Amino acid sequence: MNEVKEALRNIEQHYKLFLQQQFTFIGALQHTRENAHDMIRPVASISQVQSYMDHHCNNSTDRRILNMFLNICNDLSKLCHKLETVHSGNNITNGIRERCKLLLSHSNDLSTIRAKYPHDVVNHLSCDEAKNHYGGVVSLIPIVLDYMKEWVTHIEKLPRHVLYNSSAKLTKSFPVDVIHGNLVGAERESCGHFQIIPFQTAS
Repeated sequence: MNEVKEALRNIEQHYKLFLQQQFTFIGALQHTRENAHDMIRPVASISQVQSYMDHHCNNSTDRRILNMFLNICNDLSKLCHKLETVHSGNNITNGIRERCKLLLSHSNDLSTIRAKYPHDVVNHLSCDEAKNHYGGVVSLIPIVLDYMKEWVTHIEKLPRHVLYNSSAKLTKSFPVDVIHGNLVGAERESCGHFQIIPFQTAS
């Protein structure tokens, strides 16, 4: 469980660095959409971002920030799948985990999701950008992070005997900088309270 929490904290540090460069990210999406002649539809999936980077990216700055986004999504996906090794699950934790898996699926349509207060990623976009192009893709990571924090909260309320140690499996699944790393220039701080988007769980 401690390994899950530490991996989650370190992914958050990567995300904080990414968040400081949101305008660069939006610029990279704009450039690659132009190169792809794909200016009408919204950026609505992880696979779409991957395709832009692989086939329509022609400068190192755009490639770096798009790759940073994809790496964070990949780390979240790995952690999401490893949650199953920490606890067998109940209706609440299984529902949260499955929601994370769905959101992180490369083909999942992100166009309608929006991160809400206290996140302000959507507020940094113009009205047109938020509604028609980038509102979903910038909301993905903060929403998944919120769900994973909610998962941890529920697990910590369960009796200790239902948990078992998965540190060896987690260590194999994450690079050293995710499990143990300290990122230069990134402050370790509490993210405060989060608004979790409601979802349905199996009864």
